[in-house]
Amino acid sequence: MRTIDVISDAICPWCWIGKAHLDAALEELSRDGLAFQVRWRPFQLNPDMPAEGVARAEYRAQKFGSLERSRELDAQVADAGRAAGVEFRHGRMARTPNTVAAHRVIRAAEEADVQDAVVDALFRAYFHEGRDIGDAQVLDTIAAEAGLPGMAAMLAGEDHREAVLAEDMAARRAGISGVPSFLMDRHLLFSGAMPGPRMAEAFRRADAILSERERTAVA
Repeated sequence: MRTIDVISDAICPWCWIGKAHLDAALEELSRDGLAFQVRWRPFQLNPDMPAEGVARAEYRAQKFGSLERSRELDAQVADAGRAAGVEFRHGRMARTPNTVAAHRVIRAAEEADVQDAVVDALFRAYFHEGRDIGDAQVLDTIAAEAGLPGMAAMLAGEDHREAVLAEDMAARRAGISGVPSFLMDRHLLFSGAMPGPRMAEAFRRADAILSERERTAVA
């Protein structure tokens, strides 16, 4: 089974939209008899974010020049989200967090085989419910609700921290600057939250190309 790696950040709105489109693409491909293993890989949109995060209004005004511009962009994201079947509630989002802890939880979720559920829960918690996913206790609750208990104890130590930071840096060194980015068997295919049918076609094509290369190599 081929592997699709999704390089993503838990506070990237287009990554939540991209996940919705990915789920639709995988469902379409499954009807064609194609199945893939999906792994979520870390990327920090804000690698210099303080550990405690910052007030979202302050952060967005500084990043985009004004709150008015920030709200315009939020409205565009909300429209794209509705088209993908997810609902953003930006008014509930009070803080922009540091996401290293969230990525550590996502990595632990892969080991427990509940990564998809945990990633889904984190996106929903932040974008729909306005929960602070930089807070260890909040992360513990979200993860437990998604089938992954014990994250408060994990986050109190250093488990997965170095691996998350190393993967984040490796992605940057590979030239990845935007997320979500999608790789198949370590080959970068595309970046961006393209619609499900286009995603499915890109995966189908990549699978065919890789299969042909493998046949040629054996021959």
